Amino acid sequence: MFSSMMPQRKEFFDLLTAHSDRVVAAANATLRLVNALGTNSNDLDALVKEVALNEGSGDMIKANMITLLHKSFITPFSRDEIHTLTLEIDHILGALQDVANAVGMYHIEDSTPESRELAALAADACLRLNRVIITLGDKERAQEAINICREIDALESKADKVFRKAMTRLFADESQMWKAIRMKEFYNLQEHVLDHCQEVARTIEEILIENS
Repeated sequence: MFSSMMPQRKEFFDLLTAHSDRVVAAANATLRLVNALGTNSNDLDALVKEVALNEGSGDMIKANMITLLHKSFITPFSRDEIHTLTLEIDHILGALQDVANAVGMYHIEDSTPESRELAALAADACLRLNRVIITLGDKERAQEAINICREIDALESKADKVFRKAMTRLFADESQMWKAIRMKEFYNLQEHVLDHCQEVARTIEEILIENS
């Protein structure tokens, strides 16, 4: 009887994977949104809604994970680590939605090379994060996962350089100061996505090292 009540470790990994699947979908929609700016595309509103739908789906997965944590006696790693990881994944989705919403809020009508590069780096980081989370249940793939976490860290560092380059270009033309202020906020939101990806990668790396 007792064994039938024990939580299935697989449930935790399935929820984490589903959560990261939503991150990948939202990041890809955000990338398409940024690339569509200034192209007379009619898909902008639909892409913003697509990001929001994935964020909402992520909220449901987060709630299911917290419920599972409360009712489970045994977890694959510590409850605090799972809770932290779940919230950090949720932060990525929130950051992606902030980017999508900012298109209308700040009247971003055109993309720039830097905004497109930041969006591409974010999509790449989210995809790698998904790959890492898929490996979490397999201890034999721990080193592979750690290596991918470090790749995500490198992507965040690259994004920092892109952001600094964008700032230099942005404020070089004083006649476009109001546009520069709006774009600065947009770039900040884009960089936050990478920052949150880095946080998740570092949390996962700590979990893997601690449980090796």
